[in-house]
Amino acid sequence: MLAVKKKIPGDERRKLIVKWLQASRSPITGGELAKRANVSRQIIVNDITLLKAKNEPILATSQGYLYMHPVRPETTVEKTIACSHTPGQVEEELNVLVDNGVTVKDVKVEHPVYGDLTASIMVSTREEVAQFIRRIKETNASYLSELTGGIHLHTVEAANHQQLEAAERALKALGILFTENEKELP
Repeated sequence: MLAVKKKIPGDERRKLIVKWLQASRSPITGGELAKRANVSRQIIVNDITLLKAKNEPILATSQGYLYMHPVRPETTVEKTIACSHTPGQVEEELNVLVDNGVTVKDVKVEHPVYGDLTASIMVSTREEVAQFIRRIKETNASYLSELTGGIHLHTVEAANHQQLEAAERALKALGILFTENEKELP
């Protein structure tokens, strides 16, 4: 996709951003959008905020911005699973899920002050998991699950129930799947 060579007005730039995101099947970084639009990354961040305020279904992921195209409900199965593990097991947990054909959409924790906190993850492949882990390390960021002693929820999605069940069995075998019978809440 060719970059725009001159600075363009905000409304026109935001229309282009939506067009670029809709045309892409994978996330586009803020830096890449900034290059294409010939503006700073901060202007793109501001544009995305304005687009979200106008109900554009744009999701900020660890890999960049993604336009959430409508999906027919019968094409995928979604579920929330509870997990508990150390920070050192995050990559193993995510790889088990994606290896079973599962997309990890987000992570949720219950904070004692802020209540429910949710962060987008959106990983479906080992490469996306590796990018996510690399970004955490590069930025020296903490995992949300560190706020709750390792206990957290994931919204996961797969093509069918069998994939979700296989992923849950694999997590259970590793002691990562959180169940009432196996672990006590802190």
